[in-house]
Amino acid sequence: MSEKRNIPFGMPQIGDEERAAVMDVLSGPILVHGPRATQFEEAFAAYTGAPHAITVSSCTAGMHLVWFTLGLGPGDEVVVPAQTHAATAHAVELVGAKPVFVDAERRTGNIDLQALEAAITPRTRAIAVVHYLGMPVDMPAVMAIARRHKLFVLEDCALAVGTRLDGVHAGLHGDVGVFSFYPVKHMTTAEGGMIITRDADLAARLKLRKAFGVDRAHGERKVPGVYDIVALGFNYRMSELHAAIGSVQLRRIDGFLAERQRNFDFMAESLRDAPDITLLQSTGGRFTSSYYCMSPVLAPALLERRTDIIARLNEAGVGTSVHYPHPVPRLSYYREKYGWTDGAYPVAAWLSDCSIALPVAPHLKPGDAEYIAETLKKVMKGEMP
Repeated sequence: MSEKRNIPFGMPQIGDEERAAVMDVLSGPILVHGPRATQFEEAFAAYTGAPHAITVSSCTAGMHLVWFTLGLGPGDEVVVPAQTHAATAHAVELVGAKPVFVDAERRTGNIDLQALEAAITPRTRAIAVVHYLGMPVDMPAVMAIARRHKLFVLEDCALAVGTRLDGVHAGLHGDVGVFSFYPVKHMTTAEGGMIITRDADLAARLKLRKAFGVDRAHGERKVPGVYDIVALGFNYRMSELHAAIGSVQLRRIDGFLAERQRNFDFMAESLRDAPDITLLQSTGGRFTSSYYCMSPVLAPALLERRTDIIARLNEAGVGTSVHYPHPVPRLSYYREKYGWTDGAYPVAAWLSDCSIALPVAPHLKPGDAEYIAETLKKVMKGEMP
């Protein structure tokens, strides 16, 4: 193996074109309420095939905005994966509704569809699904369940730019899809998010409520500063600076995704026969992943060594993460509010407790994917100090 490398888990790919786009905004008079956010929405809609796209300040803000706009509140329930980022559940909590958690399936890490239907009660208003690490959920199956029970479906697409099922982009199978542009995601706006939907009425209501409920945009005001408030809303807008970065990143996204797939495929092949590792199904056939990261799951015999394995990988210059550190209902806030029973979400706990997330993003240099895979195998064998 070659000499020690320095490979962060993630690194935003910001180049001269993004810097120039930001400076162009800063050289003008408009930092918010300008044309760049609209242009970014139009470009993202075209890329995904969505009839409507709405920029927001973050993915979490977007999900909260959806539930708020639908009028969810106390007494309502939303089915949510136990294996996800806390934001998926937080967005439900923030409107006073209750997240009802469902375990993952072992094959992909996505929500267990049989358990999903069993979790539906007369109080259930909606289903939130997450495309775990970019692997699409079987959305036709989800939508069949939703139609039987007359439920709204939100796709949490935080890790799913480029994810497709049956050729249709993630976020367009359900009623709404919400994306994240956090710095280490597939593309970034530094911070920000996007909502896509086929529903023109819902899109209009979301746009109204993301900006205080103001009845007319700046360019539509006959007298500057004069407007009306026709609905309760938030300040969940995306600035022109963020949108300018996003528009450039979107033009680069196909290259980013291709590099992720190459790195992922190389590492998957290198680790396929490694003992004591389970690789989740990431793609295939109708299912096209966006390859957020490689997340091998260690065998139970190695569970006690996971922290040490991570430390030795880090010492060797391999950045790591864990997706996610706990099933959401095991996190202190949710444990204290709703209680926790050991064994309640065994697959989610298995993924949280036994996996190690490894980088596959475009910041990897030639030879880095090989270095990561070989380093992991050596560390697991105890061949590295």
